[in-house]
Amino acid sequence: MTLQTASDRPGGPGTTAASSIAEALAQMVLHELQPGMNLPSEGELATRFGVNRLTIREAVKMVAGRGLLDLGRGRRAIIIQPSGIAFADYMTTLIRHDPKGLFDLVELRLTLEVQSATLAAKRANRAGIAALEAEMDGMRAAVEDGRSGFDPEESEQRFHQHDVGFHEAIALSSGNRLISSLFEAMAEPLKKSFALSRRGHDARGYSVADTIAAHEAILAAIRAGTPKAAGAAMRAHLEDTERDIRSALSMTPANLDWSSAGKS
Repeated sequence: MTLQTASDRPGGPGTTAASSIAEALAQMVLHELQPGMNLPSEGELATRFGVNRLTIREAVKMVAGRGLLDLGRGRRAIIIQPSGIAFADYMTTLIRHDPKGLFDLVELRLTLEVQSATLAAKRANRAGIAALEAEMDGMRAAVEDGRSGFDPEESEQRFHQHDVGFHEAIALSSGNRLISSLFEAMAEPLKKSFALSRRGHDARGYSVADTIAAHEAILAAIRAGTPKAAGAAMRAHLEDTERDIRSALSMTPANLDWSSAGKS
């Protein structure tokens, strides 16, 4: 394949060429190469696409930004397993600047995680159950640390970390690789939304014990192998989360950068 361009100068027509080549490179990575393989050299790619090395270099950076390449100084780019980096960045930016994005995220979770819990109840093995139990233990330990005089912000962050880990373990136990990949992309945005959700939960008169109880109900249904109950428990938990977010937003100034609230 050869792409002819009028100019390869940065900021000129070469910018369009870099974007076009980045798309072609992404297709090459996804359909012709395997994770662990090296991308052809800049020289080879420049010859193949009929452009200079600077344009190739920019295109490679674009593909790396999509989570398809690992770049390192002094070596050729390495193909890596596709990830949800770009999607995660998009969701993080969306919920940071647009409160509606929070409800979009909850709606996505309702679609994804109810199915995830349902499948986990059918498919979770001993290792999967053990992973869920470990995350529950981590949540409880974080709460106890907070009550025992440890740094409350650090304890809360650890609680949120284990909370995300619990949901991630369910996604893994679902046995569906696409669900697992999507949840991996959701993990960081979820962490950034938890401080606001926790604030709304407290404002509604609930405690962290209620949050733990909701997770225990999901775990019990998965452990018992009852898919319908697992899906229902997850739906109830997420609908409650939506109510928490609405409560928090009703008392949060519009100009507050809430995404950093509760962070140390």
